[in-house]
Amino acid sequence: MERFLALDIGGTKIAVGRFLRNGKLEDKKIFPTKAERGYKKILDEIVENIKRLKTNDTVALGIGCGGPLDSKEGVILSPPNLPGWDNVPLKKDLESALNIPVFLDNDANTACLGEYYFGAGKGVRNLVYITVSTGIGGGIIIDGKILHGQRDSAGEVGHQTIIPDGPLCNCGNKGCLEALASGTAIAKRAKEAILKGEDTILREWSKEGNISAELVRRAYLQGDKISEKIWKDALEYLGIGVGNIITIISPERVILGGGIMKAGEEVLETVRRVVRERVKLVPIDKVEIVLSKLGEEVGLYGALALALTEMEAR
Repeated sequence: MERFLALDIGGTKIAVGRFLRNGKLEDKKIFPTKAERGYKKILDEIVENIKRLKTNDTVALGIGCGGPLDSKEGVILSPPNLPGWDNVPLKKDLESALNIPVFLDNDANTACLGEYYFGAGKGVRNLVYITVSTGIGGGIIIDGKILHGQRDSAGEVGHQTIIPDGPLCNCGNKGCLEALASGTAIAKRAKEAILKGEDTILREWSKEGNISAELVRRAYLQGDKISEKIWKDALEYLGIGVGNIITIISPERVILGGGIMKAGEEVLETVRRVVRERVKLVPIDKVEIVLSKLGEEVGLYGALALALTEMEAR
C-alpha cells in the first residue's frame, strides 16, 4: 500500500504527517521551529522526524512553506519568518537524506490544493483559497491546476491595493488588503485607538496582555463601539478584496480559511453582502463563498495534495 509524507513548515511550528493515498492521516509529529537555530539544525530535526514516520512503501514527500521560493528548483529564498534561510536547497537536501522524490510549493498554494482535493474545494475546477490570519495569503486553481505566475508570485491576494493612501503594509506598499483586514491589522487599529485615548474596554484589557484580533471581536460582542467599528471595517475591506478577486477570476468557489475565520458565519455574511453590492459583471449567484473544511490540518493535507499531483504528473 502506497504512503505519502507531508511537511508543513511555519515560522512557529513544523508538522510532519504520514498519509495513505486516500487522505487518511496515519501519524503525525509537531515540533517548534525555533527559527533562530538556523537552517542546518532545523533541517536535521525535520529529517529525524520524517525518518520516524517513513515506511518502506513511502512514495514521495510534499512540502508547504512560506515564500518567496522557487518551486521548480525546490529552493527557499529568504522568507521573512525563517531568517537565515537564504537560497537553501531544501528539496535537494531532503531527497539526499530520504531517497524519495520531494516536492515544494508556497504554503498558500499547497493549502489551496489541500482544500481542492480533500476539503471545501471538492467538485469544482476553478477556485480561490484565501487565508485570513496574521497576514492574508491565497492560492488560485484554474482548470484543476495551481496558478504559479512569474517566479511563483501568483495568488498574492493580500497585497491588492484597497485604499491608495492607506496604512503602510509590510510589503512596502500602502493600503493593501493585508494592512486593512488581517488579524495583525485589526490588532494594530485597536492599539492606535488606545493610544489616542478613545473610550474602549480594550484599554483595561491591554493591561492584562497583548491586544489581538480575537480580543477586539470579544470586546465588540460585549458592546464596545470602538471595537465594533474596527472589526466591521476590517470585514468590509475583506469583502471588497474578495469582490475584486471574483471580478477578475470569476471562480466557481472562494474558500476562506485562517484564524479570523473562526468567527465563521459572521464573516461570511459580511463578505457575501459586500460582494453582492459591488460585483456587477460576474454572475455572483454562480460563485460560492464558503469556509475552509480542513482547519488547522490544511497545511499537512496541502503538502499531501502537492505530492499526489506531482507524482501523478510524472
